[in-house]
Amino acid sequence: MTEAATGVATRTLEARYLGRVGYAEAVRLQTEARHRILNGHGDEKLLLLEHPSVYTLGRNADRGSLIATPEWLEARRVSVEETDRGGEITYHGPGQLVGYPILDLNPDRRDIRRYICDLQRILILTLADFNLDAEPGLPDRPAGVWIGPRKIASIGVHLRRWITTHGFALNVSTDLTYFDGIVPCGLSGVQMTSMEQLGEQATVEEVADRCSAHFAEVFDRRLDSVSAGIKT
Repeated sequence: MTEAATGVATRTLEARYLGRVGYAEAVRLQTEARHRILNGHGDEKLLLLEHPSVYTLGRNADRGSLIATPEWLEARRVSVEETDRGGEITYHGPGQLVGYPILDLNPDRRDIRRYICDLQRILILTLADFNLDAEPGLPDRPAGVWIGPRKIASIGVHLRRWITTHGFALNVSTDLTYFDGIVPCGLSGVQMTSMEQLGEQATVEEVADRCSAHFAEVFDRRLDSVSAGIKT
């Protein structure tokens, strides 16, 4: 009998707020966690963190969407990384909550569209805790979360044998001028926004706390209350 059938969460989600983590290190942490799950030796994880300034290009990214010059990148100390996630180009940096779920969608959640919709729902619930009314991107707009005509969160995922990596990025107090160096998500004319720009003051860690609680709720997991930096 599945968790959904019993109404009882039987899996543990270990949520951790890690603070500022370099992009390559975050990829390593995800790869190791996925390997442990694939080999039956690890719990599911939700890594919540911030990155130093970096542009990441997904598998579908058009290199022409990186419009910043080398001089601009150097002056702002922005690195550029290619990734195996889906989606286009985006920005990660201080003041942005990045979430990397390493989940096993076997056996009953093997539906990519459902997974993306679940991530959008979690972010919408999180923003509602801070008095912000957000909407999902699918089906009429690209995946992500929007407030009016502006995008506040991006989503890009990777699945291997139904184990997830990569995830989402929610602008809390992000310096939005860094999006000037790219065509965000490959969408010409898209405007980005943040919680701070919309008048809601919160720290990234405060938002991470609410996000982890909603994550456990939506995916029907027991939240590991011992994990550093996350309160239940």
